[in-house]
Amino acid sequence: MEKNLEFLIRLNEQAEIVHKNGYRVAVLLEGRDGAGKSGTIRTLTRYLPPYAHRIVPSFMPSKRMMKSWLAEWSKIMPKKGEIVFYDRSYYSRALLQPVMGWCSQKQYKNFMDGVIEWEQEQPVLFVKLWLSVNETKQRNLLERRANDPLRYWKFSPNDAKAVSAFDQITIKKEKMFDLGGWNIIDMENRFHGRNMALQTVVENIEQETSQIQ
Repeated sequence: MEKNLEFLIRLNEQAEIVHKNGYRVAVLLEGRDGAGKSGTIRTLTRYLPPYAHRIVPSFMPSKRMMKSWLAEWSKIMPKKGEIVFYDRSYYSRALLQPVMGWCSQKQYKNFMDGVIEWEQEQPVLFVKLWLSVNETKQRNLLERRANDPLRYWKFSPNDAKAVSAFDQITIKKEKMFDLGGWNIIDMENRFHGRNMALQTVVENIEQETSQIQ
């Protein structure tokens, strides 16, 4: 708990630095359905000052966004002085969208060919987290979700499809990792995983702000 508290305090300190100096930080959380993205964001933001951070929850993109993917995502990047936490991000085009047939192969290829250049054009520090669970763990988590009287509403038909497409998503995930910049967080143990995510975010922001100051 002491180490957890240390990094929570350091994250608050970095949030104040980001806010005071007008920096922009995007924390992207990707992972399979049930990996713990929402819970990890709650851990990361629990004590952050509201004026220095924002959460973008997972959402269904509009038809307009699907056609102009990165251009539309540019509009929801962090503003000056913000750390923004994304529960899923534009990297869904590298993962679920091509596997589920939600985007064309041309759209997928254009994204993979252009996303790094697009990121480099943004005045933003990107911290990319992949929350990792194995197939058995994911299946158990989603079954528990479906039968939970308090969280049943989080289960959707897409969850079942994602489990059946585990190997296909793995192939896409590895190609996404080849682009670089991903921090892999082992979520087999939720407590340790969330602490590792916290430490990773803090250290990435500290490294960047120390170079700027």
